[in-house]
Amino acid sequence: MIKSKSNSLIREDYRSTSEMYEIEVPEIRSGDTYYFTTGSGLMYQVRFGKKRDNYLGNILNFSVLSDEFEDEYSETNRGEVYRIIATVIEIANIYHSNHVHAETYEFTGEFKDDHETQVASIRSRLYFRYAQRVLNYNWKARLEENKVTIQKLK
Repeated sequence: MIKSKSNSLIREDYRSTSEMYEIEVPEIRSGDTYYFTTGSGLMYQVRFGKKRDNYLGNILNFSVLSDEFEDEYSETNRGEVYRIIATVIEIANIYHSNHVHAETYEFTGEFKDDHETQVASIRSRLYFRYAQRVLNYNWKARLEENKVTIQKLK
């Protein structure tokens, strides 16, 4: 296990195998809302919210901003999932570099359709697998039902 800076969320030796999209960061670096546009022209919003019961806890929410889809959590099926994941990982890394005292991040993936029978959605399971690969040594990912929790180890 390669150790890196203890305040880092993502391992120093992590290199995405997919190209990232250009990220629009908040004007105020400690801001909570980021944007990027995919090659097919879909704009995504990635927002970090604070948990009510723990100011050092964050909820990560990302969604499509497009009139083309019924809701913001629609399945887009445009073959861009790996580049989107790479971009969201980089956004989480940027956000954390401006909030180094954060202790947790949570993500809940929407179910693709009514036919999913697993307790955790395909999206949550995919993001859990990625979190396990990219997290720094002092962070741990857990999948509890449909929620991925990333927690700093004490």
